[in-house]
Amino acid sequence: MDTRESQNPEEELEHLKEVMEPEDFKHPEPDEEQPEAKKPPPRSMQRLLPIVIVVLGLLVAAMLIYSGSAQ
Repeated sequence: MDTRESQNPEEELEHLKEVMEPEDFKHPEPDEEQPEAKKPPPRSMQRLLPIVIVVLGLLVAAMLIYSGSAQ
């Protein structure tokens, strides 16, 4: 439990400046604690995902067609 008293005026002013400052979406700075935010995802994953989605869609379509014709 934090037993510290409330912030002194300088700390409070600094905190308000940080909170009120708008976020820069054009030039985001990744946090030091988040190394995954510093590097983009691997290119192979970006190429693999659409292929996996298409293959799964074809499998589902084939199963639906097969189950409809089996009855």
